[in-house]
Amino acid sequence: MTYYIYHIPGKKIGVTRNLQERVTNQQGYEEGEYDILMKSDNISYISEQELYLQKMYGYKVDRQSYEMLTPNNKEMKINITEQTTTFPCPVNKLKGQLMDNVGLRWMTEHGEFMITNNTIKWILSNVKTSMYDDQRSYVYNKAFARFYDNNDAYSSNGTLADAHMREEYTRDQYDGKTLAGAMSERACKNTDQPQFSERDCYCKTPSQFELIREWADERGLYEHGDPKTQSLKLVEEVGEICRAVLKDDIDEVIDGIGDAVVVLTNLAELHDVSIEECIASAYDVISKRTGKMVNGTFKKD
Repeated sequence: MTYYIYHIPGKKIGVTRNLQERVTNQQGYEEGEYDILMKSDNISYISEQELYLQKMYGYKVDRQSYEMLTPNNKEMKINITEQTTTFPCPVNKLKGQLMDNVGLRWMTEHGEFMITNNTIKWILSNVKTSMYDDQRSYVYNKAFARFYDNNDAYSSNGTLADAHMREEYTRDQYDGKTLAGAMSERACKNTDQPQFSERDCYCKTPSQFELIREWADERGLYEHGDPKTQSLKLVEEVGEICRAVLKDDIDEVIDGIGDAVVVLTNLAELHDVSIEECIASAYDVISKRTGKMVNGTFKKD
């Protein structure tokens, strides 16, 4: 296997096994816009030279060598737990590692993931630095699974490699049963299939539930939140709804219901389920009920 040290003048010096994929397809530099400073089949030698050349050319020197980020001269070693996928490099080096490992797949309790051009974008937008080791980074598996539910991870708008991945792997990886709980309006079937029309695909915008979760996650509610506090918050919101109903204040009714849905969405997430799963479970029960209306309330048989 041959390793190349490439130089993008004024930008960086790096190492790759695939110049076309890493430098041209991923970073947008054509031949003539970058230089090949060195090549070797010895990963230890090429890794040492990369650090030396970075220093000699006045670039920021990587804290870890290429060899350290590519253990045993093989694909990137990731650590998988029920909650997270952890990458063996800091956030500022992750993009390069992902680019060098396009096509790498791994299995989690939430389904199978793969590194593609589209998933690289998602990972880089959602990755966090490990609190235990700043030379490692991670993403949450459940959130990653939602991305798969709601987006095309193998978009044919990417590279040729992505197109082949799409052809081979594009399918409902959960056999019609989402493990991430994503029933959002963005979740759609593959409209390339003739039985689905454009009208059947709801891939235009994120659902309100997704937006609520993003809002809460950005503010640390899922990392530091307390289900007991959220439960009390829910009681407060329900009380406001009741007061608004008694006053016949429709604006306050709308506001109260909306606030209650936000709290319920977050309360579900804090219990490691999604609000969509809760709704689906409840509907599965009530859809089979029979009964009649009594004094304004449906009474089941």
